[in-house]
Amino acid sequence: MCGIVGYIGQNDTKEVLLNGLEKLEYRGYDSAGIAILNDEGVNLTKVKGRIAALRESVDSSVYATMGIGHTRWATHGVPSIINAHPHQSVTGRFTLVHNGVIENYNDLKKEYLRDVNLVSDTDTEIIIQLIDQLYQKHQDTLEAFRETMSLLKGSYAIAMIDAEDHETLYVSKNKSPLLVGLGDGFNLVASDAMATLKETDQYLEIFDKEIVLVNRNFVEVQTLEGTVVERKPYTAEIDASDTEKGTYPHFMLKEIDEQPIVMRKIINEYQNENNELKLDTDIRSAMKAADRIYIIAAGTSYHAGLVGKEFLEKLAKIPVEVHVASEFSYNMPLLSENPLFVFISQSGETADSRSVLVKIKEMGYPALTITNVPGSTLSREADYTLNLYAGPEIAVASTKAYTAQIAVLAILAVDTANAKGIELDFDPMQELAIVANAMEVLTDQKEELEQLARDYFSTTRNAFFIGRSGDYNVSLEAALKLKEISYIQAEGFAGGELKHGTIALIEEGTPVIALATQKNVNYSIRGNVQEVVARGAKAMVISLKGLEEDDDAFVLPHVHELLTPLVSVIPMQLLAYYAALHRGCDVDKPRNLAKSVTVE
Repeated sequence: MCGIVGYIGQNDTKEVLLNGLEKLEYRGYDSAGIAILNDEGVNLTKVKGRIAALRESVDSSVYATMGIGHTRWATHGVPSIINAHPHQSVTGRFTLVHNGVIENYNDLKKEYLRDVNLVSDTDTEIIIQLIDQLYQKHQDTLEAFRETMSLLKGSYAIAMIDAEDHETLYVSKNKSPLLVGLGDGFNLVASDAMATLKETDQYLEIFDKEIVLVNRNFVEVQTLEGTVVERKPYTAEIDASDTEKGTYPHFMLKEIDEQPIVMRKIINEYQNENNELKLDTDIRSAMKAADRIYIIAAGTSYHAGLVGKEFLEKLAKIPVEVHVASEFSYNMPLLSENPLFVFISQSGETADSRSVLVKIKEMGYPALTITNVPGSTLSREADYTLNLYAGPEIAVASTKAYTAQIAVLAILAVDTANAKGIELDFDPMQELAIVANAMEVLTDQKEELEQLARDYFSTTRNAFFIGRSGDYNVSLEAALKLKEISYIQAEGFAGGELKHGTIALIEEGTPVIALATQKNVNYSIRGNVQEVVARGAKAMVISLKGLEEDDDAFVLPHVHELLTPLVSVIPMQLLAYYAALHRGCDVDKPRNLAKSVTVE
């Protein structure tokens, strides 16, 4: 969601901030701004809209060597210049950017800011006006900043400049991601390492409720009580070139094409030189000890979890429940005696999932995170981590992270089955290699899928995806992909549920896309197709080689039936991509959406 970049050093800060904000565009935003400080004071520029408009609005003649920048995704207050960050105190002395949601902002406003004329509708402005008020009490910026942080309830990542202090960026976080980037004669602040990889690959983690003083030549981390904390930096394992589109028109298309590479990367990373699975023995022990697995996720990761449930139950013989993180956090079910919680998150920063993680850790239960970002909050705070090895995913609509999650869940299930002495009738790594080849075949069939997208989605206002067994799980993800980037109302349904109400929605010409990759329900799903065709639907059947019929619209290469979700989703991704493209939608940055949902 919202993005933060800060810089203090020797060079002109404008380009560092603007370049960094451009790297954060993928997270989703509706307005942007920067504030830079020099001997003339604070120069503030804010716009509603894209970074390109901000770049045009910034005064190129103003030179400064420190500043902060922000991309905003509206939570409190509509998208507007007034509500855009950075926000300033009424005196003009303090300027601040903030990610997150302050839950007690109304209480703080009533208690401390009754006489302050607030200009925005944001919870963020409460923070900066409160710092200004407490400065009048302490006559010390750090103490005012510290006391304000102690009063805040909710999530925040904050970077602030004091117009009277040209040597310090004031930084703090709680439940929202923020890093310090380390350089020679300069230092940075960023909510995502990708924003500042051009400047450095050395980063310092910030833990919740810490305060960080960022100078050109040093960084000091303190607890909220003022105790200095020593912490070693780490190297960000991200190739800056991976964050570029190259010759692709959109990141989403690039990331769809990268899926065969990612699959082979996962195969290489999770087996040794003897082609045996290699997982942390502690993870293996935790899986064997669990009497039930609780998968916690959101959005696309939740759909991957549904597929993972089938793997774990069918191969490892462990009962699995899959829960939407935002629901589980407030409505926890009755738990088994020895549960293991598995958190699935592309970013490792999903706020709802972290809320569940905090609760179950307080209860003493073990947790495993499956994520694309080592060192992320969910990775750092869980007991164990499995890496997706998918590389940076920039497009808001997840593609390669989804298939990577499914592949890693399959490997986890197979490893657990092996550890429990369960003999499998297939070689999982060999079958995943076949999947990688099939993915490559599918990504080469873009023209055929583009034509299908034109035929089915050019003018429709809604569409339905149906499937049975494992195909039902994929139909949910297919519908999500189509709706989030093309804005077509799309839903996924179990084929057998059509007669229980859904079939009432079928009208003349309604697109219904059916998946037929499961032998035991092949005739059943085809019967469902005939039901909707009889009511005027425009049906498209996507089948697995060996189960195909003459009038099927598209046939997938044959793979092991259990692993079909890894290949059946690729045509769905490309159909969504081309539907959005030909309807004139912003493929990589769909309206109202954010890549990483870091607030509840």
